Formats: sequence, C-alpha cells, structure tokens
Amino acid sequence: MATVKKTFEMEDLDCANCAGKMQDAISKLEGVISCDVNFMMQKLTLEYDDANEKKLFKDVKKCIKKVEPDCSVEFD
Repeated sequence: MATVKKTFEMEDLDCANCAGKMQDAISKLEGVISCDVNFMMQKLTLEYDDANEKKLFKDVKKCIKKVEPDCSVEFD
C-alpha cells in the first residue's frame, strides 16, 4: 500500500462554508490521510492510501454531492 497525494479540479463549488463541510466529511473517509478543499482555487487535494482508490473516489464524490449537488470533481 502506497500513500498518494494528488490535486483535482473542482467545478461549481459555490461557497466556502460548503467547501469546509466537504473537507470535514471527506477527511473522515476510510483511507484518507489528509484532505484540503480550496474554495478560492476550486481544487481538492487528497492524501490517501491507494489500496482501494476506486471505492475512495466514489465515496468522495458522494460526500461532495451530499453537500452541494451541482459541484463535481473529475478523478483522472
């Protein structure tokens, strides 16, 4: 298992308060070491354990949609 740190572009992140809520929710997901949702830059920086990357990305998207349904993030 390797630790990976990547930054992803976000689209339609409309408020700093929502960014904070997303960051809190994503930080609690299994496998996440650290998470930063930057409202001004519209970026999500994740440091995570890559053991189950696909499931983690799916869970991250769920957290984002729960807080702000119009917001999206694309994982490469």
